[in-house]
Amino acid sequence: MSQNPAVLALHFLLELSALGAAAYWGWTTQAGATRWAWVIGLPLLMAVAWALFRAAGDGPDPTITIPGFARLVLELVVLVGAAFLLWRAGQSTLAGIFIVLVILDFALQHDRIGRLLGI
Repeated sequence: MSQNPAVLALHFLLELSALGAAAYWGWTTQAGATRWAWVIGLPLLMAVAWALFRAAGDGPDPTITIPGFARLVLELVVLVGAAFLLWRAGQSTLAGIFIVLVILDFALQHDRIGRLLGI
């Protein structure tokens, strides 16, 4: 199921939305010169971590190989963290919708999650 194009599209859109949520949080909650550091730096850090740390056999060849469990934790930290940042930026409805979509995404990827956990 995880290789279904609609599931892959949802996962990709959540990834991009997480980066946007981090930038939005930085823009709305920070001021002065630090605003730009957060707007650019936090999404960049998230994107680099997402791209570098991969589990073997889960998509493109990893730059830095980590266990499947660690990859799932990274994904949860980024995605749930994005919902938290939306909430902190005053977008509680959007944060709730985002969390529901993350839960749906993980439910639809049950086969991938099982593979990464070795189940």
